[in-house]
Parts: sequence; C-alpha cells; structure tokens
Amino acid sequence: MRRVSPADAQKLGYVARVPLRDKWLQQYPMIENRTGPQTIEFLTKRIVALGAVQVGQFLVDCETYMSVPQLGVQRTVHVLHNSEQPASVFALLESGSKVVPLIADGLFDLLMMKMTTIYTSKKQTKIESKGPRFEIGDFCVKLGSVTMSQNFKGVLVEVEYRPCVVPASAWELIREFLQGFLGSTVSNQAPQYLQNRMNEIYQPMDTIQQYLEHFGQYRKATGVI
Repeated sequence: MRRVSPADAQKLGYVARVPLRDKWLQQYPMIENRTGPQTIEFLTKRIVALGAVQVGQFLVDCETYMSVPQLGVQRTVHVLHNSEQPASVFALLESGSKVVPLIADGLFDLLMMKMTTIYTSKKQTKIESKGPRFEIGDFCVKLGSVTMSQNFKGVLVEVEYRPCVVPASAWELIREFLQGFLGSTVSNQAPQYLQNRMNEIYQPMDTIQQYLEHFGQYRKATGVI
C-alpha cells in the first residue's frame, strides 16, 4: 500500500489524521484604547516588517453542549472546527475528571443536531478565533481575533514551526521567534497543555486542545462557562 504524504493528505482532506508541525498559542495583551481590529493591524504591520507574506485567512470555532439534567451525571461536549482541516470535526467529551477526544467527519455536526433531547447547545458561549494567516521562512503565523456571541474578547497568536513534529525539538526556536515578534509578553515556559507531551509527535488534536484551553479562559473572564 502506498503511503500518503502529508501534502497529498491535505489535498484529500485527511490532514487531521497525520502528524502536524509544532504549534503554540499565545494570548496577546490588549492595550487600553486600542480596539481588536487596531491590534490585528498593529501585529500585521509588525510581522510584515519582518518579511512575512499573507497567505489567506483561518478560522477555529467552538460550540459547547451540556447534557440534560435527566441524565444525572453532568456531561459536556465541546465541538470544534479548524479551517486547516476542513474535512474534520473535533470533539471533546468531559465527564467528571475524564476527557475523551474524538475526530470525526462533517456528519458529526448533524449527529449533534439530532441529539437535542440529550445535549443542548450553550449558544451564548459559542466562540471563535479568525484572521489573517502569514508565512515567514519556516514559520506560519496566524493572528486571531477572538469573539464570543459576536463580542470581541481578545487576540490569539498561533505560531507553527513547519520542519519539526516533536515539541521538545522546536520549543526554543518558537520561543525566540515569539519573543522577537511579541516581546516580553511571551513566557519562557512551553504552554501548560504541552509540557507533558514535549517528546511526543504533535497531532491535530494538540492544536484543538490548546484552543479549547484559551477559549475557556476567555469564557471565564466573561463570567460565562
């Protein structure tokens, strides 16, 4: 059987089932009297000045469903989509302290729509990060404007180092790149989610987990979980 290369897999819509290059998410602190669009414009000018070229747009969204009280034990399902993997739907089922990740195709969205007697959508918490996508050398940078119920919440910067699939091998390079781009706001520590996975091959679900972690922080800051 012929192996499918990552490039061929992407064309076929199967990217979510092959390893990805290392990615890190970073919240960018908002400055008083600067709006979301102004912040994105500021960061765009900065990354372009470094030699980056804009290559399209991106979108990551998340909708959360809660189980009905009649089921007894509270269960939560987070359903996410990433424009980098358009053929895939990502879901995380939370029940107590247990989290079960799942990657499915677009039919999963239809399944959730048919399960309204079991799970109800928390529409007011639907959240997304979208914006321009840039390439600069071996890096891919995405500047995401985060909105919840159409209300601006903040800016998320995603950085991908394309030659590497093991976080431990790329963290120092990504950290130096981020600090050169965003300044002292970047921590010297790897993202919390990846700290126990630094020597594992990076997978699409790792990106989704990072987005869900940040989306949860924005929701908590709003007082809506």
